[in-house]
Amino acid sequence: MSDQDLVIGANLPDYEFVRMVVDEAYRQGARSVSVLYTDDQTARSKFLYGSETAIDYAPSWLQEGLAPALQNGMAYLRLGGSDPSLLKDIDPGKVARSSKAAAVVGKPISEAIVGGATNWCIVPCVSPRWAKHVYPDLAEAEAVEKLWDVVFATTRADQPDPVAAWKQHVEQVKRNMDRLNSYGFQALRFQGPGTDLTVGLADGHVWCGVESFARNGAVCSPNIPTEEVFTMPHRNRVEGHVRSTKPLSLRGQVLDGIQVTFKDGAVTSVCAEQGEDVIKKLIETDEGARRLGEVALVPHSSPVSQTGLLFFDTLFDENAASHIALGRAYADTMCDYFEIPVDERSQRGANDSLIHVDWMIGSDEVDVDGIGPDNQAVPVMRKGEWAWSA
Repeated sequence: MSDQDLVIGANLPDYEFVRMVVDEAYRQGARSVSVLYTDDQTARSKFLYGSETAIDYAPSWLQEGLAPALQNGMAYLRLGGSDPSLLKDIDPGKVARSSKAAAVVGKPISEAIVGGATNWCIVPCVSPRWAKHVYPDLAEAEAVEKLWDVVFATTRADQPDPVAAWKQHVEQVKRNMDRLNSYGFQALRFQGPGTDLTVGLADGHVWCGVESFARNGAVCSPNIPTEEVFTMPHRNRVEGHVRSTKPLSLRGQVLDGIQVTFKDGAVTSVCAEQGEDVIKKLIETDEGARRLGEVALVPHSSPVSQTGLLFFDTLFDENAASHIALGRAYADTMCDYFEIPVDERSQRGANDSLIHVDWMIGSDEVDVDGIGPDNQAVPVMRKGEWAWSA
């Protein structure tokens, strides 16, 4: 980070933790550190008291400043931990409209991050509102302390040498990436309760995970914790049906029991036991919102999964189970992504959208096979675990 600018996104109540992060950033050589605070209650105010015009509007001045800075190599750090049910009593239609407006003006920022222009990372910050969702039966202070203990354990920060422990984890994940890349699978097939889904993979797809190589020369871990290996599905080659295995916290609302059917890559039907209106509005965002931009494999024995907790936070829950993501694909999961024309990217399978929403489809009851060029099935996961020794 020597002589690099850094922008931090954080929740207002977490300002004391943010101050410690800023101190450490300067100790590590940051040239400047800027903090952009958000506040849950003021976010609710827009939906409670804002006009219809306000719901459909998002100012662009902030994005117009941030996007070029990120493209020029400014680092980005996001501290997570928002209230998972912040907007549970708000009309999902209004939330969808507001989210789309924000996504439209924020697309240059998401393109800079997803396109690997700079080093970035999302890390957890435990807040009372989040901790009480994870431990509803505990007193607030005890819930916060227990959740911090889990954060330290799942990020390997509780080890005698956390840096060495993280490097060992990186090497283990890379071994699984290398193995998957060596197979050259054309598709993955997921089978389990309520699920029989074949995910065709993009032409020239690459398996990634744990580290990202940004175009500014930096190496970063975009998510901490992280247990996944992931790649790019083909936007037109997803077939079958799938059922979610964990609830999903999305836009301040909780969804559960999601069931989706795909044909020719697109969602043809969707329902949910909880939050059905939310996911139906989500896939109406744009044409790409009905298609997949990511498929990821996570062993059931991952440290996050073994906590036995539901975190109501995608940063954690996606690292407890294999998952898929509706919407935009990541550039680094396709060979030569930036060297080929945009229309060729789409022909090879890359999906574009204003959204990227991960939801969990793996468990200890789900098997995964890789389908090779000869249409032969190769065991990849059995009962949620790798079919080979890592």
